[in-house]
Amino acid sequence: MTVLSGRSARGSTRGLVSVAGMHRQGYGLQLTQNDERGWPATFFTTGMEHSPTSATGTAWERTPWHATQRAAWEASVKAKEGDR
Repeated sequence: MTVLSGRSARGSTRGLVSVAGMHRQGYGLQLTQNDERGWPATFFTTGMEHSPTSATGTAWERTPWHATQRAAWEASVKAKEGDR
């Protein structure tokens, strides 16, 4: 699983690269703006987006880029734990 790390300015394509990489590995992303409170991001197994148990990586951050990166990282950790 490829998760990009490092800092990025708003509008960067690095987050899109991470989402595309996760998609190629069979994950979908739900990203929603929630007023001023932040952005919840959830990676799920593609085709299972309506199942409450399908979330494999979740995060809630102030920016969509950070939420996406953190959720991708969590999904990668869970995938590695499942490989053991």
